Amino acid sequence: MVQPDPLARFRLDGRVAVVTGASSGFGARFAAVLAAAGATPVLVARRLDRLEAVAEDLDGAVLVAADVTRPEDVERVVATALDQLGRIDVLVNNAGVNDSVPAEDETLEQFRYTLDVNLTAAFHLCQVVGRHMLERGDGNIVNVASMLGVVGAGQIPQAGYAASKAGLVNLSRELAAQWGRRGVRVNALCPGWFPTEMTAEMFADERSVDWIRRKTVLGRAGRDDELDGALLWLASEASSYVTGSTVIVDGGYTAV
Repeated sequence: MVQPDPLARFRLDGRVAVVTGASSGFGARFAAVLAAAGATPVLVARRLDRLEAVAEDLDGAVLVAADVTRPEDVERVVATALDQLGRIDVLVNNAGVNDSVPAEDETLEQFRYTLDVNLTAAFHLCQVVGRHMLERGDGNIVNVASMLGVVGAGQIPQAGYAASKAGLVNLSRELAAQWGRRGVRVNALCPGWFPTEMTAEMFADERSVDWIRRKTVLGRAGRDDELDGALLWLASEASSYVTGSTVIVDGGYTAV
């Protein structure tokens, strides 16, 4: 009997992966993980200098400076990837913003902008990339949502962020339902509390860090490498029978 190689299905050799918000934080890490598994990454963010720094260790990476809230920029991202690499196999919708403010004080402008970046732009990227994937009959989309798309935070108020991530979770389900029989899988990855550029202020406050320890079953925040496995699993053929799912990586925060 030929022994199976379970790790082979995690490989992404010959695949092209578009990662938004790739200039720092999760996005930079995700691009490195996908590249290490064999993919050619297309790095997308507004700050070209930061993209260049990320790409120094990624052979063959394609860089696209773009604002994902601008429809013409989204179209340019996809056109650049197709022109230079000929295909898009994986889309990781990671670009996002948050704004911690009590709901009674959150302005409509703040709320709308958060939804525009976190949800509307993600939908547009799914739509434009999805058309290419549907034409080929093959593709894989990972929408980076949040555990706050599944539960409320309350003590760290961010209504716009929570609403946008909840929308992204169910958008992932709906696209999966529409596109699954046409060869395109869509899933949501929901991180818990991780130290990133976006959460730097929170992690600089020892009271907040202590609150995370008390609220999380594992008693701590996540480490940089603790999203690698879930991201690679969702982005690869290792999860070929998984679509419309919400994968929560939160140290047990939502378990109690």
